[in-house]
Amino acid sequence: MTGLRWLLVALAIDVANAAEAVSWTPSTLSTDQYESSPTFSPDGRQMFLFRGDRPFRQYELLYSQCVDGQWSAAIRPEFAAPPTVDEADPAFSADGQRLYFVSTRGDPRPREQADLDIWYVDRREGDRWGDPVQLPEPVNSPASELLPRPQPDGSIVFGSDRPGGFGESDIYRAYPVDGGWRVENLGAGVNTKFSEYEADVSRDGQLMVVVADRGDRSHLYPFQFEHGEWIAQPRIVPKLDVFQVGPLISPDGRRLLFAQANGERSGELFLLDLAANPNRSWPPDCREAKAPRKASAQND
Repeated sequence: MTGLRWLLVALAIDVANAAEAVSWTPSTLSTDQYESSPTFSPDGRQMFLFRGDRPFRQYELLYSQCVDGQWSAAIRPEFAAPPTVDEADPAFSADGQRLYFVSTRGDPRPREQADLDIWYVDRREGDRWGDPVQLPEPVNSPASELLPRPQPDGSIVFGSDRPGGFGESDIYRAYPVDGGWRVENLGAGVNTKFSEYEADVSRDGQLMVVVADRGDRSHLYPFQFEHGEWIAQPRIVPKLDVFQVGPLISPDGRRLLFAQANGERSGELFLLDLAANPNRSWPPDCREAKAPRKASAQND
C-alpha cells in the first residue's frame, strides 16, 4: 500500500468518527432484547442473526428471510439447538453454501459454565440445511470461541480466551492444512493484555475491525494490513457510554454494521459509513433483493 492510500484510510476513519451511526434494525426484527451479529446470503434474501437477553448472557440463533418486500419475523432455524443451549455469531461462507456459528451444544456442564465452540451446517436444497458439525481442535478448545468469520482462502478468523495468548482473550486465524487445521495468534500488534474477542475482515483482506475491551467497555478498533502486518488505526467510537459488538464489514469495505444498546429497545443494529461514497445497496434492502432463481425441472 502506498503512503497516500494509508493516509486516505486514516482520514476515512476520522470521517467515520465524525459521522453518526444510524439505527438499521428492520422493524420486524426489533425487540426489547439484544439483536446482534447479522450475516446475509449472497443473494441478499436470507439473514441470520442472534438475539441475546437484556443482560446479554443468553443467546438464541435466529433466521429471517425476504418475503413480500420485507424481512420476516425472526424464527429459530431447523438445525438450532433447544432454547436452553446458547447459540450465536452466524456467518455465511462467500458462496452461501455453509453457515458457521458458535454453540454450547454437547457441553454437559450447566449453562453458565459451558463454553462456546465453532460449528457449521451445509446447505442442502433451497432453505434446507444439513446436520451441525463441530470443528475439531485446535480450532476449538476447552475455552470459548467467538464470531467465526470464514475468509476467501478457507481460513477462519475468530476470538478465543484460550490459554497462551497475550491477554484475557485474543484474535486468532485457523488455516486448513493437510486435512486438519493450523491456528495462529494474530500477534501483539492486534492483541494486548486486555480482551480482544471479535473481529471481521474486509473481503479484500486489507481492513479488520476488532471488538476489544481495553478497560473502558468494548469498542471498535480498526486495523489496516500493511507490509504483511496489521497496523492500528484511530479507534471508531460511535458511542462511548455503551459497548459495541458483532462487527460486519460491507463487501466494498466502506460500511460497518454492528450492535449497541439503544435505550428501551435494548440492543439494536447500527450502520456506520467508514468512507465516502459507499455502496448504499448494502446492507441488502429486502424491497430490492434479487428474486430467487427458478429450479429447473428434473426427474428424481
